[in-house]
Amino acid sequence: MLNLSHVAEQMELMVARLKVGEKDKSTRLATALSLLKDKNLDFAKLQDKAAKSSKTSPFLLAGIVEPLSTQKPHISAPADFSIIATDGSQVDVDRHQSTRCFLINIGRVRLDYGQNASAKLESLPLLYASDKDTVISIGHQEQMIEGPLLNLKRSVDECRHLVEMATGLPPTQPSLAIIDGSLIMWQLSSSEFPDFVVKELLDNGFMKYLDGIKSLAQKQSLSLASYISFPRSVNVVNTLRLLLCPNELADCSKHCCYKSIGQRPCDDIYGVQDQDLFFNMLNTGERSAIFTSQAKIVREKYGEHTVHFFYLKLEDEIARIEIPQWIARDTYKLDMTHALIFDQCLRGNGYPAALSEAHEQAVVSDSDRENFQQLLSTWMADEHLDYASSAKSRSKKTRWL
Repeated sequence: MLNLSHVAEQMELMVARLKVGEKDKSTRLATALSLLKDKNLDFAKLQDKAAKSSKTSPFLLAGIVEPLSTQKPHISAPADFSIIATDGSQVDVDRHQSTRCFLINIGRVRLDYGQNASAKLESLPLLYASDKDTVISIGHQEQMIEGPLLNLKRSVDECRHLVEMATGLPPTQPSLAIIDGSLIMWQLSSSEFPDFVVKELLDNGFMKYLDGIKSLAQKQSLSLASYISFPRSVNVVNTLRLLLCPNELADCSKHCCYKSIGQRPCDDIYGVQDQDLFFNMLNTGERSAIFTSQAKIVREKYGEHTVHFFYLKLEDEIARIEIPQWIARDTYKLDMTHALIFDQCLRGNGYPAALSEAHEQAVVSDSDRENFQQLLSTWMADEHLDYASSAKSRSKKTRWL
C-alpha cells in the first residue's frame, strides 16, 4: 500500500526545487529563442557543422533542411478529402499461464469529408498462438515475441493495416494516412535484439509497408504522417548548442569530458525542450522548419523513408509531426499534410479526430483482459487441455488478510 503522507512531503520539496529553477530556465529559453530567430545566422555553416558533428556529438542532433526561423502558415483543407488512421493495443503473453499466446487489437478508422461524407470505424482483434506466430526465428536462433518486442510487432501491424485501407481510397481525392507515435522504431536500435529480429520486423515488416504506401502515393494524392503529442524531444535545441560550441567540431568527449553541467559553453540553453522553443515562436496553425532525424537506425535502415519532422503549433500545445523523405520533398504533399493534420486537430479538440476514434476502437480495458483470460480458460477446460497457472499468479488473486 502506498503511504501518501510520506509521498506528499517529498512532493513539497520537489515543487520547491522546480519553482527555484523556473526563473533560470526562462533565461535559457530566451537565449535559445534568440539563436533560433537570428536572421543573420550562417545557415550553410551550421548545416555543415551539424552534419559533421552528428558522428561525434553525444547529443542527438537534428539535421537542418530549412532555415531555423521558418514559420510556415497552413493552407486551408480542401472541400473533399479522406483520413485513414490506425492504432493498436494488445494482451501480452502471460508468463504465469501454461498456454503461450497474445492478442493484438487494431482500431481502424476512415473518415470521408465533403459531398460524400461518411465514417467507417472497426476493431480487428487477432489472436497469435502457434509457434510460428509467437516466435521470430532463423536457423537455431529464436526470440520470443512478448513485452517490448510485442509493442514493435503491433506497430508493424498498424502500418500493414494502413496499406490495406489506403488501397480503397479515391485516387484523385487528397488523403492522409496517419498513425500515433513515432515512425522511428527506436527499440530496434538497441543491442537488446539480434540482427535477425531487426531484419524481420524492420526490413521485412515496417519498411515493406512504408514501401507499399509510397507506391500507392505515386499513383494517387496520398500523404503519410505520424503524430506525437506533447513531444519531449531536444533534437533542435541540441543543434542550437552547436552555435554556442567554440570548436569546429562538437566532440564533447574530447573538449568537455571533465566539465559538469553548467560549466560547458553550450549549457546556456541546457534543459530547454524543442516544444518550449516552438510554442513561443510559432502562431497557431504554423509549422516550423523541416528537420531530419540523425538517429543511427534511421541513417542505416530507412533509405528513401528517412524520417523528417516539423513542429506544429496548436492552440495550447506543440505537436511533432514525422514524415518520410518522399513527403518532405514534395511541396504539394507536404503542404497538404500540414493542412489536413491541423484540420483534424481542430475537429478533435486539439488532437487528430481520426486518431482519437482509432484509439477508442483499439483500446483493451482491464475488464476486457479478464474476460479474455476467462474465455481462454473456459475453452481449454472444455477441450480437456491443461491451463495451469503459477503459484505467484494464484497468490495475487487471493486476499490473505
